[in-house]
Amino acid sequence: MPDVSEVVREDSELVATWRGVSQCHARVNGALEKALQKDHALGLSEFEVLEHLATTPDTPDAEGCRMQELADAVCLSQSALSRLIGRLETDGLVHRAMCANDRRGIFAHLTDEGRARWEAARPTHRAVLAETMPATGIGPVTAPPAP
Repeated sequence: MPDVSEVVREDSELVATWRGVSQCHARVNGALEKALQKDHALGLSEFEVLEHLATTPDTPDAEGCRMQELADAVCLSQSALSRLIGRLETDGLVHRAMCANDRRGIFAHLTDEGRARWEAARPTHRAVLAETMPATGIGPVTAPPAP
């Protein structure tokens, strides 16, 4: 059985690590939200959806991204994503289409205007990341070296 003082020490280290990660996320997220809204009239979730659609290659079976996959990729519930896509659709940045092979599937497609807005906002996004990430002490996630 482990010594109680060792468990408490490990527990407080774990909690301290979690708080550091949480604070880092809040700082970077807040800086991105503020800059993207101010300079491009986009929220961070909107930018993330545009970026995912812009960087996901079309396949022979489908153009765009299935809504369920998109929700998972940007960490939103299906209902939150549906509302966000509705706003982006109203702004002319994306459009939805039924899947030709599976009538239950709905795909989100980036419009030319959506791609242009994403391309305009991308340098702001990257500049904020470059500015805020080093201050957090967290660098890029890298794969462990191959054995």
